[in-house]
Amino acid sequence: MKTLFAALLLGLSPVVSANEAAAPSREHFAPPGMEAAYHDWHYSPVVKVGELVIVSGIPAGHGDTYEEKVRNMFKALEAHLEAAGASLGDVVELTSFHASASDSAAFNAEFARFAPIHKEFFPDHYPAWSAVGTTALLQHGAPVELRALAVIGSGQAPRADIPAPKPRTP
Repeated sequence: MKTLFAALLLGLSPVVSANEAAAPSREHFAPPGMEAAYHDWHYSPVVKVGELVIVSGIPAGHGDTYEEKVRNMFKALEAHLEAAGASLGDVVELTSFHASASDSAAFNAEFARFAPIHKEFFPDHYPAWSAVGTTALLQHGAPVELRALAVIGSGQAPRADIPAPKPRTP
């Protein structure tokens, strides 16, 4: 049962022979300029297990405006994924942590700024996404931090059989 669950989680065929039952490989990656994360801070910016790619939190810390910081964060995500052989199209889950979301109204106001940038990088076949309000992030001045899960190859033939919602009545 444990092997079946692991195979499904990693996007592998659940039918494996005894020779194929070995544990999947585990590789650690750091995009250029991120090597200190592994050696000094003791974490992997990117871990690849089989076809599953796990990207550690990327702070939106570079840029002069909120929009520049968020856009640069998504560009960094793309570089992190590419280091492990994945693409933005392969992302199946995002978790974003928002430091300025003090209440629902503030969260919604931030999303009005965040969502258009998100759509630039994920124009369709959106990943699952959890947005979390928090009191602080490690990088000073970063309004948001983003982590991601991707399955290599899953973006090659995505499907979304979700009908458009009915118009809301006032």
